[in-house]
Amino acid sequence: MSTQDFSAERIAGAVDSVVQQGLSLALSTSDLCFLVALHLRSTTSQLSSFAEHQLEDVFGHVRDLTTAGDEPLAKSATRAIARLREQRMLSRVDGLGVVRAPEYSLTRLATAIIENLLEEEILTRESLSVLTRSLAIALRDVKSNCEEAESDGDWAEMVIAPLRVSTSDLVRGIERRQRGLDQQQEAFQETIRGLLDADWFGSIDRCQELLDTTSLTLRELNELLLRDSQQLLASLQGILERALSASQEDAASIAHQLIDKLDRIVAWGSARQSAWSEYFQYVHRFLRDVVRLDPSRALTQRLREQLAGTAGRSFALAVAGGESIVLLREAVARPDAPPVSRPRKPRDTPPKQGPVFDADAALREQVRERVEAGAQSLAEVTTDLAAELEGGDQFACAGRVAQSVAEVGKPRPARPRPWVKVGDDLLIEDWNLSCEDQTTGVAS
Repeated sequence: MSTQDFSAERIAGAVDSVVQQGLSLALSTSDLCFLVALHLRSTTSQLSSFAEHQLEDVFGHVRDLTTAGDEPLAKSATRAIARLREQRMLSRVDGLGVVRAPEYSLTRLATAIIENLLEEEILTRESLSVLTRSLAIALRDVKSNCEEAESDGDWAEMVIAPLRVSTSDLVRGIERRQRGLDQQQEAFQETIRGLLDADWFGSIDRCQELLDTTSLTLRELNELLLRDSQQLLASLQGILERALSASQEDAASIAHQLIDKLDRIVAWGSARQSAWSEYFQYVHRFLRDVVRLDPSRALTQRLREQLAGTAGRSFALAVAGGESIVLLREAVARPDAPPVSRPRKPRDTPPKQGPVFDADAALREQVRERVEAGAQSLAEVTTDLAAELEGGDQFACAGRVAQSVAEVGKPRPARPRPWVKVGDDLLIEDWNLSCEDQTTGVAS
């Protein structure tokens, strides 16, 4: 199965699972604020779960900050908790059923959504250097463990677990900071647009400074990724080879997944560098050709008015038509060249009459001539006629000669029949041509 087929099969399985479970997300602003407040309360108060009265207190505080409602607090909190449980944002963790009041905790899905809303991790040269250095150390330890591991238990404890936990977390950390940097670049473009709208000509220096700073950051990140990725990929490739030689499919699969993730990280760096280079050139061209040439923005405003049709008289380009120059020379009519073609040939060739060559009749005639000339044995006739032939042609010729001799001459078989060599690879039973017996025999 190819990689594309395997990927399509995984996508189909995942989509079918979501459809079968009927999963959906419909979080309002109040629901997100409730989740954010629960996450912050759990981190500040070191809470692993919440009782119902704690959830109600947090919900009441959030409702007071966001919106006021006439519905009782307990009823609104109960509906919010039920709505979040249906969407797998809260899970019951006490396991006591109806014996006690339930306790709830945030699910991994809720935590991921909240962290994505609150995180401010931006990929910088320092953070990327720390992450790649930690990842290189972890991979070096795992690679040395591959040489020491002997049993399946050793591989699971010393190789598979570090690959699955520590190295995967480091790679996810790099990817998370990449997403933060992408969001920062989007906000950066909005900042440049706002600067140009607020101060058309006075924002040139500020825009230039932002462009240069971001270009330097992206160039440093790309250089660091290209430099460290080779070492990381070499370590992972060594782990993959050792896992395959030891028939450890789980370790090989995890190493292969980490190689794919690192390849995506390097490709991300190259793509962002290329995209920023295009944006950098576009903004510089805009600042040079538009902003600096029209510092008061008068030309831009007039152009907008002309396009909108509110400036009164519209401008047009008037061109005077002049007479063509008269050339005082005789006009020579060029003959039309005949179209390029070739004579057609008949597709079917009529049959032609000619003499028909009958090989068997010619052979019988040659045999008749040699018998009438006084040939004494079959071997003599066969040697004369098969001398210029080779291999299988000699064998076929010997058979036809024997048949023709039997029809033309008067063979007399001897007792016993002698075997005579008539060629390099051919032996025949010889005949005497002086009696009425028509018995023939050929062998090779």
